[in-house]
Amino acid sequence: MLLNFFNFLANEHSFFNVFSYISIRAVLAIITALIISFILGPWFIRKLGDYSFGQYVRTDGIESHIIKTGTPTMGGGLILISILISTLLWADLNNRYIWLLIIVTIAFAVIGLVDDYSQIKNKKSDGLSALQKYGLQSFVGFSVAAYILVTATTPESTELLIPYLKDVSIPLGTTGFILLAYIVIVGSSNAVNLTDGLDGLAIMPAVMVVSALGLFAYLSGNTIFSSYLSIPYIQGAGELTIFCAALAGAGLGFLWFNAYPAEVFMGDLGSLSIGAAMGTIAIIVRQEIVLMIMAGVFVVETISVALQVSYFRYTKKRFGVGKRIFLMAPLHHHYEKKGWKETQVVVRFWIITMMLVLIGLASLKIR
Repeated sequence: MLLNFFNFLANEHSFFNVFSYISIRAVLAIITALIISFILGPWFIRKLGDYSFGQYVRTDGIESHIIKTGTPTMGGGLILISILISTLLWADLNNRYIWLLIIVTIAFAVIGLVDDYSQIKNKKSDGLSALQKYGLQSFVGFSVAAYILVTATTPESTELLIPYLKDVSIPLGTTGFILLAYIVIVGSSNAVNLTDGLDGLAIMPAVMVVSALGLFAYLSGNTIFSSYLSIPYIQGAGELTIFCAALAGAGLGFLWFNAYPAEVFMGDLGSLSIGAAMGTIAIIVRQEIVLMIMAGVFVVETISVALQVSYFRYTKKRFGVGKRIFLMAPLHHHYEKKGWKETQVVVRFWIITMMLVLIGLASLKIR
């Protein structure tokens, strides 16, 4: 929105040409999202409390979490507002990828909103049924995958890039690409959702991962940088840096209120939409494997749930009594059961994510 305005002013004053640079607008997007979060945060949290939009904590979980019952949830709405305003202000609105990400983020936010509201209405920690949630996510996921495939401009845009190896990729074909894109988008969405169980646990790793994806987007959208680094050139992908910056700024602003002890939880409204946005960006810039590396904490959390449920069902069917691999799933609860304090789990998972993000970024040069 503001880009067109500054381009108009640049005809009279060359100084305004500075706003045509993605790097400058990315910095402004972060600052804008942060300011919006800080200004709206207290009011938004107060309104959630006024409408009794409080979190319901599972009674069979960690005992120390019972006191969190009633903490305002659906704080992801604050993140969403900050992202959308900042992106609309500083991004090139003629870019199709920007609109795709806006649509994906809103669509998954709506799914999360319905799920959160169902929990509040039913006064329990369960919202939509698994079939309802995955059905809605699948519809959006397959639609987005099909759109990216149809609008792909080069063969490299639909190949699976193998990181750390120069010029090595796997042709996926139509079916393979759509299936991979669906798994990455929906999988990322649910992975962030499963990880969002402790104060600040999900949002900071998401900020780190999406910031790194923003760098990949910036480089992929530049012919010189992409050629030098041997990564696919994706026309228009550089503008995704603005969205990533807005998400990072909104996430940091939300963390101000979500840090232990949390004043607000993001809820499914926030976690599902953030995860889906991360997955979509990774698909566009062809960095699905790198996403799995950088988002390793989210991946392991998801695997821990899958293993726990599968093993419990298998042993119950085989022996009549269900057994567990972990003391409790997702994995962060396992470590709480082992005696780690909540803040220890959160900070240690942050440190691990930082290391994994650096490993992912190293793929730009190690080829």
